Amino acid sequence: MADLAPRTGPGVSPYDTAASAALRFLAELAAWIAGPWGAAELTGRGWVAVPVAAVLVALPAVFSTPGDKHQVVVATPGPVRLALEAGLWAVAVAGAVIAWPGWAAFGVVALVAATIVTGMPRARWLLRGAPIG
Repeated sequence: MADLAPRTGPGVSPYDTAASAALRFLAELAAWIAGPWGAAELTGRGWVAVPVAAVLVALPAVFSTPGDKHQVVVATPGPVRLALEAGLWAVAVAGAVIAWPGWAAFGVVALVAATIVTGMPRARWLLRGAPIG
């Protein structure tokens, strides 16, 4: 399937596919929704969701690895970017488990697992320091 072949081009990871990018975005979206929701549940204060959401959205937008994204605000080494994404996935799962019904939390766990599996070639590339060329 052509969708699973590595892509090339300026500012695009050679090991990121449309499927892995879409799943990674959905997992980030789950973190942006479930994380604040879970934080509000834990603290009993709804306003906590606002700064938590702001931080969770800002982190992946600001810290990017050159060669992995089209726009880089703050250049970040590949392993740091991967750790950031793993943290977002953990927030997605924890927030869903805390705040959502079991079936929804299971869906987030399945989404994160699929994100990890489809993103392995890119993850290995990031761990090698995201070499280009």
